[in-house]
Amino acid sequence: MSVVPTRIAILASGSGSNAEAILRHFEGSETVDVAFVGCNRQESQAGIYERTRQMGVETTRFNKAELLDGGLLQALQSKGIDWVVLAGFLMHIPEGLVRAYRGRMLNVHPSLLPKFGGKGMYGMHVHRAVLDANATESGITVHWVTEAYDEGAVVFQAACAVEPNDTPESLAERVKELEHMYYPRAIAACIAEHVTS
Repeated sequence: MSVVPTRIAILASGSGSNAEAILRHFEGSETVDVAFVGCNRQESQAGIYERTRQMGVETTRFNKAELLDGGLLQALQSKGIDWVVLAGFLMHIPEGLVRAYRGRMLNVHPSLLPKFGGKGMYGMHVHRAVLDANATESGITVHWVTEAYDEGAVVFQAACAVEPNDTPESLAERVKELEHMYYPRAIAACIAEHVTS
């Protein structure tokens, strides 16, 4: 009996490095199919289009109105999307989309939540806050997406030391390495658990 692959959508806002890591992880997978990659910014503002194109995957642009009025949800459902994963997606997820994919929508955050999370805490803002707080470690948190920013239950965390001479940029590099290494695996583990439970 052949396995019907779980169809996932990746939503991103920026360079797409996490999206690429996820795509590479599931390349050739018989159990997971990345069936949609979407971005809320135009091509001139986001590197993800070029990055995915080089992998033979088109990124679909959508706007804030489509996110809020259910247009994006409709597009995902029409493509038979089972799971949604956020990869550097900076917009707030509306309630209707959260409800439709509750327990099947993951995000990665560049700190050890609940520290340095919440509205406005993304990208370099997080790394600056970590350094300003003189924290000795940072890392990543994979968590379920809920209506509130960064408040869903934690699925997985990985830590790295904050070095004495770190800048926000150098810390960001180490955190990004953790994201690329662990986020795709955490997605795969959550899907596998869901499928067998």
